[in-house]
Amino acid sequence: MTTVLDVRGVRHRYGGTVAVDGVDLRVDAGECVALLGPNGAGKTTLVNLVIGLLARQEGTVSIAGGDPRFAATRRNLGVVQQTLGFPTTLKVRELVVGCAVRAGLPRSAAGPVLAELGLTEPAGRRAVKLSGGQRQRLQLAMALVGDPALLVLDEPTVGLDVAARRAFWATVASRRERGVGVLVTTHLIDESAAVADRVVVVDKGRVVASGTPDELIAVLPDRTVIATTAWDDARLLALPGVLSMSREGARVRLRTRSPEAALRVLLVEDPTVADLRVEHAGLEEAVVSIGAAA
Repeated sequence: MTTVLDVRGVRHRYGGTVAVDGVDLRVDAGECVALLGPNGAGKTTLVNLVIGLLARQEGTVSIAGGDPRFAATRRNLGVVQQTLGFPTTLKVRELVVGCAVRAGLPRSAAGPVLAELGLTEPAGRRAVKLSGGQRQRLQLAMALVGDPALLVLDEPTVGLDVAARRAFWATVASRRERGVGVLVTTHLIDESAAVADRVVVVDKGRVVASGTPDELIAVLPDRTVIATTAWDDARLLALPGVLSMSREGARVRLRTRSPEAALRVLLVEDPTVADLRVEHAGLEEAVVSIGAAA
């Protein structure tokens, strides 16, 4: 498998503050890796090192075998940021054409990408006049027109409606099928679980966990039993393995390390029990738990 991003032993300090502390990170061709962690974990600094906006102080960063601080390497890189200001006078087509030319491609390379992102009709409009969803599609068009090996997405779907998010990720998926690697940072953790092959959790500048979404969720030993019951709180909390509970009227949620044992007691001893359901923890709960333990 070809590696399109290879980060090894990277460290970066701001004065006496260590923002990134010996991080290793890899993205392979066609792979989507989600970079998650709390505010202040070092994600932004790490992304800026990856895309060449910061000069690394220790370690190595390689994109398709090259140093991201050099223009020739950045031709293999596409970036979509959460917010990006566009020049007030430039039109959609002009911006995408400019990215194509800087990537060493003919101006005509812009046409297919504009069509792919549904921007053919507004191509003659000034970029500042676009809607929020259209601006995100324009950013993606600018990132993809150079046919990058690595696509870095920083909170790419914030503010988009469901349909726009689906369209955005469908376009990214089609590029992944062609071998583009993707690194995405987002606070929309459920979205990460849906699109990422691997999740890397960072906290205090270090990688504290890495694996598939299912592997990270599996580190949580507890699950939630949901039921309608007439039992009082004390009796429910005394069920085998129950760690905590919450209630809305007769409907309760029991967090337990042994859902099977709790269910056996309820089914045998509580004739009022109904609407039973067991839920596994999600990726968000796993990330929070991993961060708390770091």
